[in-house]
Amino acid sequence: MTQRFAIYYAPDTTSGLWDRASAWLGRDSASGEFFEGAVAGIERTRLLNLTQSASRYGFHATIKPPMALADGETAEGLRTALADFAARQSAFSIGRLRLASLHGFLALVPETENETLQDFAADVVETFDPFRAPLSDRDKAARRAAGLSPRQKELLEAYGYPYVFDQFRFHMTLTDRLAEDDHHDLSAAANTWFGPLLGDAVTIDRLVLYHEPDSGRPFRRLDDFRLGA
Repeated sequence: MTQRFAIYYAPDTTSGLWDRASAWLGRDSASGEFFEGAVAGIERTRLLNLTQSASRYGFHATIKPPMALADGETAEGLRTALADFAARQSAFSIGRLRLASLHGFLALVPETENETLQDFAADVVETFDPFRAPLSDRDKAARRAAGLSPRQKELLEAYGYPYVFDQFRFHMTLTDRLAEDDHHDLSAAANTWFGPLLGDAVTIDRLVLYHEPDSGRPFRRLDDFRLGA
């Protein structure tokens, strides 16, 4: 069994954003609940087909990407380290979110850049890298095949992921890559569905541990670690 763990930000499971995003993706990665019915005029079957990857990973913003644990490291050790790290941090606002298209997929992103967020994400990546098992040559080759800049290749070699540090961009994915017609329809639907929530500022108040029990299986939301707790 090849299990992986990821350190994400996700809103509180009692929040409107979590509820709406889970219904949109068709799955609540904390409770395991599945959702039926259309969302903002998009039939469920169509929506499921266009959110397969996003739904499998669960609603989140990546901070430390999914990783197999290094030899000698354990899930309990990772939990302990996360609790210690989170306790030393302070919650901070990233302002309001907006709907954006990132290389063909829809996501929620901050309206403005945030240096505190960039520094925080970099600190998480650096702090928890000792828990990460090295990527296989096959996984590295698959990443490179997607087309990476020299800087991204450097980060892939050093940290197992190309989009960290100066290449990091906070985003909460809502769809897979979309064709033009689907992009138009789902953009309109997402604006309708998430619009009422986009006037509220988002606070980074926790790190959340997600778990993939085996390769290709849905990620589950395991534990929340409140900042400053």
